[in-house]
Amino acid sequence: MLKRFLRHEKGITGLETAIILIAFVVVAAVFAYTALSAGLFSTQKAQEAVYSGLKEAQSTLELRGGVIATAGTTGDNGTVKQISFIVANVLGGEAIDFTMPTADNATGLAAAGSTNKVVINYIDNHQTVKNLYWTYVPLGTTNGDQMLSANEKFQVTVGAATTGSGAGNLVDALTTDLSVNRTFTLEVISPAGAVLQIERTTPAYIDTIMNLR
Repeated sequence: MLKRFLRHEKGITGLETAIILIAFVVVAAVFAYTALSAGLFSTQKAQEAVYSGLKEAQSTLELRGGVIATAGTTGDNGTVKQISFIVANVLGGEAIDFTMPTADNATGLAAAGSTNKVVINYIDNHQTVKNLYWTYVPLGTTNGDQMLSANEKFQVTVGAATTGSGAGNLVDALTTDLSVNRTFTLEVISPAGAVLQIERTTPAYIDTIMNLR
């Protein structure tokens, strides 16, 4: 009789072992799926960060060549009315919209309703002036539109040629004139990418045309 009871217990023990084994397999599968999902999520986020950083870098402007200042008046108390420089795309990347601003009635600033995407600000130790009026001229190879694409160069000029004209220039825009021995910064802000900062100092004597260093 005792042997008969023990024989039945062996069957019960095998069933319990199978249930425990199945439970371990299920728990292990759940943990494995969780770990795999977390890994895929982290990989996806890292990939998005890399692509975002690459797009940001490819949409950044770089300065090509010198920064040229044109005098409003010359001399040791002269003033600067225009500043010109050449920009191109870093890494030959994403095209940047260079739709020119609309002039704001001879103030040297862009009009309030202007559709320009690129904004140029002026900063020195006397003032900060935002959204200056500017124009551009394509140099060399160009596809004829207003987008600065790969392998293209635009010469950007801040301010119009004539003081008090329909557009105005730096003489009109600045409260304190850009004169001799003055350190200033131009911020060129594009829709995407890093801000291009151009910092220069005017010389002790303002000539008609100057290459600022």
